[in-house]
Amino acid sequence: MKNAIVSISILGANQDNIDHEIDHIKGAHIKWVHFDVMDGCFVKNKSFDKPFLKSVCEKIDVIKDVHIMINDPLIHVSDYVDCGTDYLTFHYEACKDDSEVREVIKKIHSLKIKAGLSIKPNTPVDVVFPFLDELDLVLIMSVEPGYGGQKFINASLDKITSLRNKIDEKGLATIISVDGGINDKTAPLCLDAGVNVLVIGQYLFGHEDFLERYKRII
Repeated sequence: MKNAIVSISILGANQDNIDHEIDHIKGAHIKWVHFDVMDGCFVKNKSFDKPFLKSVCEKIDVIKDVHIMINDPLIHVSDYVDCGTDYLTFHYEACKDDSEVREVIKKIHSLKIKAGLSIKPNTPVDVVFPFLDELDLVLIMSVEPGYGGQKFINASLDKITSLRNKIDEKGLATIISVDGGINDKTAPLCLDAGVNVLVIGQYLFGHEDFLERYKRII
């Protein structure tokens, strides 16, 4: 597929046997790894803690793509940067207003890493347009955040197309990422709509044909 970057989601991995899962990642020469951090408040579920995140980051020499689904992201930015993050993506909906969104972006950049902004499925994509000049990445959630293994929401494709058109119109290099229900059927649809990065978890992890499935995507 054209220019497909796969960011493999650790949320879909067997975290009790993470070294084995890391071997899969290294064997497939995957260049990005995605971490979904959930606090049990912004979304109902909780995921791994910061020590786990840091330990995995230290074991793999790839782009670390960290998505924080947490309240009060401004307070916690430094903690996640210290884990070894390359991209730190927070939620528009976790901020009280546009001014706070800009504060979080500025804080992330002040720590010398790349800033991403994510939106939930029910949030209009145009809310991110005012920030595109300041962002390195926009993450479109194509499922409701908080759970793995959900079905792809087709309306996400229209959001991606609209976002791609706006980024191109402004002549920006902002990356578009998509997360949720990505497999060998939905991946090409997303790429055709203008996505750069495909976040994939359960489609790959837990299957004996991990490498073959990965090759269907790339």
